[in-house]
Amino acid sequence: MPTIKGITGPYRLHFYSFDCNESRHVHAQRDRATCKFWLDPLELAANHGFGRSDLAAVRRTIFEYRNRILEAWREHCGPTD
Repeated sequence: MPTIKGITGPYRLHFYSFDCNESRHVHAQRDRATCKFWLDPLELAANHGFGRSDLAAVRRTIFEYRNRILEAWREHCGPTD
């Protein structure tokens, strides 16, 4: 599960190798909490353990680093758009 480099903060943003057949998205993890956000449009797909404020912070981080996340997706999965 490749971690996206160059993103600061308490959340680890990553992909799973088998995710490439789905629409572009990113997973976030902190401690035992995880969530998944679709990237186009940016919306929550799944949440397991994050509170409302953490989800808002993850969303802001994804929005801020969206271009880097999409670049990492293309590097890992190939072009999908």
